Amino acid sequence: MSYRTASVRWSLLPIRLVVGFGFLSHGLAKFGRGPEKFGKLLDLIGTPFPVPTAWMVTTLEIFGGIALLCGAFVLIASVPLAISMLVAIATIHWRYGFSAVNTIGLSATGPIFGPPGYEVPLLYIAALLALSLSDPSALSVDGWLRRRTRTT
Repeated sequence: MSYRTASVRWSLLPIRLVVGFGFLSHGLAKFGRGPEKFGKLLDLIGTPFPVPTAWMVTTLEIFGGIALLCGAFVLIASVPLAISMLVAIATIHWRYGFSAVNTIGLSATGPIFGPPGYEVPLLYIAALLALSLSDPSALSVDGWLRRRTRTT
């Protein structure tokens, strides 16, 4: 393996871990509060079948996050995760502009933040795209499976 190949494999590892942890933590937060509460938000923005959709997104984020953390089936997991981020941008974040941090005021305890724009979901999509278009990153199940099939 060349230095360049190894360096790309290792440079994608922190991206994969952070994005995987991000999806997993968001999914676990939705699960902890009860997907029905997320379903109420989805109902407010006109999502059809809001509670089943909330369960689907919660499950996707948990299992997609785990898959990314393990580096298992990254391409397969990335497609629905990226689609969910595109839907979030289109239905929620777009109207608030690009910035993830929208300061709308100041109180004695510090800044007051408004709703986030589409910056973070767009970063998630970019990371998922980078992971999907590259060879498996270091310490991944996908890399292990690839090496295993090459030797058999």
